[in-house]
Amino acid sequence: MKARVHVMLKDGVLDPQGEAVRHALGALGFGGVEGVRQGKVIELDLADGTTEAQVGEMCEKLLANTVIESYRIELPA
Repeated sequence: MKARVHVMLKDGVLDPQGEAVRHALGALGFGGVEGVRQGKVIELDLADGTTEAQVGEMCEKLLANTVIESYRIELPA
């Protein structure tokens, strides 16, 4: 079973990497971009029966820095 975890900086946390991307896009002529937030997607190959709660625990302990990042878990239906 595959799971995806989307990790993003929380609102209010500065995103210098996102700002650098926004600036670079403007320099390339893409003037309509007003903001960029950059995150990461982690894809996990899990054993059958792994629960969303277990993936949440993985996020809390390792995959996300929950002080400054939020996460969203996607499991197959």
